[in-house]
Amino acid sequence: MSDALISELVTGSRRALARLLTTIERDPFQAPAVMNALHAHAGNAYRIGLTGPPGVGKSTIVDGLVRLIRATGQTVGVVAVDPTSAFSGGAVLGDRVRMRRHSLDEGVFIRSLATRGARGGLSRAAGAAVVAMDAFGMDFVIVESVGVGQTEMDIMGIADTVVVALVPESGDGVQALKAGLIEIADVVVVNKADRPGAEGLAVTVEGELMVRDNTAWWMPPVLLTRAHRGLGLEELLEKIGEHREAAEKTSNLEQRRSERRRRQFARAVRDAVDEAVGKLDMEDGRLGNILARVERGEIDPESAAAQAFSEGDLLSRLAGDLGSAT
Repeated sequence: MSDALISELVTGSRRALARLLTTIERDPFQAPAVMNALHAHAGNAYRIGLTGPPGVGKSTIVDGLVRLIRATGQTVGVVAVDPTSAFSGGAVLGDRVRMRRHSLDEGVFIRSLATRGARGGLSRAAGAAVVAMDAFGMDFVIVESVGVGQTEMDIMGIADTVVVALVPESGDGVQALKAGLIEIADVVVVNKADRPGAEGLAVTVEGELMVRDNTAWWMPPVLLTRAHRGLGLEELLEKIGEHREAAEKTSNLEQRRSERRRRQFARAVRDAVDEAVGKLDMEDGRLGNILARVERGEIDPESAAAQAFSEGDLLSRLAGDLGSAT
């Protein structure tokens, strides 16, 4: 990662931003270096996360939010996290397939990133992309995550305000309640509100929000929108602004950001250990002897792993690999 590229990016070079995002998408292991280089320049953008089941209209909602934010004269970056193509390994959807009308706007930068199998719907590169857009000088960064499931809560670790979008008819609303998706919402949107069942879903979600353990400083609103017609999106942006204001007044915004940094640190530690384990020579030394016993069926894998740690050999070798990587 060249210092010249970083310098160009923080002084507003769109070309440098594009090159950096391409680099981290092609090689996600560059993400830590990017975040380290840009850390001092980031922290000013307000981050909005949007998640929800596939087909809910997330991209249309983002498109409308971008239009409204730009109308205020503020700049916005969009990180759209798409499913990974089985053929290319890249994002299935392209940047300008989604939001072509914004492609020539110098105050907007849109980038699609592939999930690359990330369990929580956000790839390793997505966090670095958000930091890069923040350091570039964007006022807002919107992160649109791939459709959610029970384990896909990574959006909490990247956003200041989380918007959960649902749609009536398909049953996704009920599944979202079962999966605990509503638990992460700061604002809930029932999109495609002209369809049957929209108001009923909104009432169900409101009831769920009333009985959950809410904080005293914020009750997530439930909004009805028709994003393809632009209806309800101004209210959505207003509610995002109200959540931001409430969080800042009560110091909850800084608390959330501190918790986010803690989760990012824990994730970085896990990633570093996973990478170090992947580089281990399992055939060597005492670790190789334990592995041979596993292969012969003399000991089960779980007990073998515990033995490898208890004897200290595995820990010392991991420590050596991690130390050499710093």
